[in-house]
Amino acid sequence: MKTTDNPTYRALNTYTKLMRAAESVTTRVHRVLAGPKLTISQFGVLEALYHKGPLCQRDIATKILKSTGNITLVVDNLEKIGLVRRERDCEDRRFLTIYLTESGTTLIATVFADVEAAIVTEMDSLSGNDQELLGNLCKKLGKKGGVVPT
Repeated sequence: MKTTDNPTYRALNTYTKLMRAAESVTTRVHRVLAGPKLTISQFGVLEALYHKGPLCQRDIATKILKSTGNITLVVDNLEKIGLVRRERDCEDRRFLTIYLTESGTTLIATVFADVEAAIVTEMDSLSGNDQELLGNLCKKLGKKGGVVPT
């Protein structure tokens, strides 16, 4: 029964709209990453370090909702191109902290400004009140499972 009175239909229809909207907006916003040839994961790592300062790989993974194995590969690639560096902890040599290099800081400052502008442009299709409402609804939906990214 295809009707908004049917809870299953309503849930599936809403989920589909949410996923399509998120994918569409994400694709348009992340077009700015093509110029500097960054992946979304690389941008996420650089952005986390830019705003939070040096972090261990586990904390980066938590921040950008990726596995620690995935973050290891992403950091390897960022390190190869000179955007980040790893430092071992003096007391526990197993513990690595990831830092932005000067080149990494310069790049992410520029790229983040471009992404920020793209996000503002995307959100302009909603009023300020609609943005607040959508933000609150997304937060409510995200909290349901008990795992909320910080």
